[in-house]
Amino acid sequence: MVPGTVTMYVCGPTVYDVPHIGHGRFVLVFDILRRYLEHLGLAVVHVSNITDVDDKILKRAAEEGREPWDVAATYEGVWWDTLEALNVLRPTHVPHATDYIAKMIAFIETLVEAGKAYPSSDGVYFEVSGVPDYGLLAHQSLESLRSGARVEANENKRSQLDFALWKLTPEDRWAWDSPWGRGRPGWHTECVVMSEDLLGQSFDIHGGGSDLMFPHHENERAQAACLGHDFAHIWVHNGFLVAGTEKMSKSLGNFITLPELVGSNDPRSYRLLVLQAHYRSPLAVSVDLAADGARALARIDQALGRLQGEGLAGAEPDASLMAAFHEAMDNDLDTPAATALLFQSVTRLNSLLDQNDRDGAAAVGAAVASFCSVLGLSALPAAAEIPAEVAELFARREQARADRDYALSDTLRDQLAQLGWVVEDAKGGGVLKPKLA
Repeated sequence: MVPGTVTMYVCGPTVYDVPHIGHGRFVLVFDILRRYLEHLGLAVVHVSNITDVDDKILKRAAEEGREPWDVAATYEGVWWDTLEALNVLRPTHVPHATDYIAKMIAFIETLVEAGKAYPSSDGVYFEVSGVPDYGLLAHQSLESLRSGARVEANENKRSQLDFALWKLTPEDRWAWDSPWGRGRPGWHTECVVMSEDLLGQSFDIHGGGSDLMFPHHENERAQAACLGHDFAHIWVHNGFLVAGTEKMSKSLGNFITLPELVGSNDPRSYRLLVLQAHYRSPLAVSVDLAADGARALARIDQALGRLQGEGLAGAEPDASLMAAFHEAMDNDLDTPAATALLFQSVTRLNSLLDQNDRDGAAAVGAAVASFCSVLGLSALPAAAEIPAEVAELFARREQARADRDYALSDTLRDQLAQLGWVVEDAKGGGVLKPKLA
């Protein structure tokens, strides 16, 4: 542990397909957490892995007549392109499972030698009965998990809850030599080896979606705990996505791909949806909700554009607003409260600009800009660079509409269009956007 530094491991994707919006939620939750920790002045060592060896990748490769490493590389590229569009900070380290095979084998050997794992005819298994508090993350006892387990019978395992550390697959081209035979690692071993290699045997935060809590994260923890390692001090799990009253999942066929959602609206709109629900709560997502988010984001862009057009950017943020923001975020990352504060501040900013209160507007605008930076909602470059002439015309046009002087309003709108800007009228005021080419 290093004072002033937070170490965080977040389970990354298995790169066999286009990412869905569930992937997007966990990435955004931990991006927001990281941004806030850095805003507080802490250094964050953020590790998120890529699982590039897996049965799903092999299946996809066989279906498409491709090499598995080619499939993994293709979908990893889609992953990073999508995260870039979502304005997600790149992790400090991005370990790949295939780069850690030798270290995984050495780790499994240590478990076998310690009597915590055992070889069998089809691989090597971890014996969960050797971990007294197995089931801690699931809040269930070992006996409760045994009685409720739905695991296919496997005569090679001593218990139905024991899990594979190494799978023997000598017939596959995509396999590695090991003391137990040719094969590949089990999923649950990858993350414990990579996290401890990069962050040490004791680190601050381990995170991922709620679906990983059990068995994946529990099985990671068990492997480390049986060797006496502290492993993760804090576990953070974000909630599920829902479609109507159902959990959203690929198996149910009610999911939306992340590139589809990002490409249909302002890419920040999904981030805004994520922010408006507490990270542990279920989140309803649809294209319509994302469109609503895009309209709300345009309000922020417009207000900050007006601020810059008045030459008021760069002041010290309003202290009371910053204190309220910190209070919300310090309360278990209460992003719904922080987001509500953001929009309240945008309304206040517009009011101060209308009143020509330059000092007040500058301080509130600086707070709004700070909130956007921390939450990853910073204005798009086009909106942040609204020329002063355009900002002035737009302000006059908004006043004309408020005065019901529709002839002047139309004239000013036409002048804005000649300068390359479109005004979209909406409830609560117009939204100014650059005209698409």
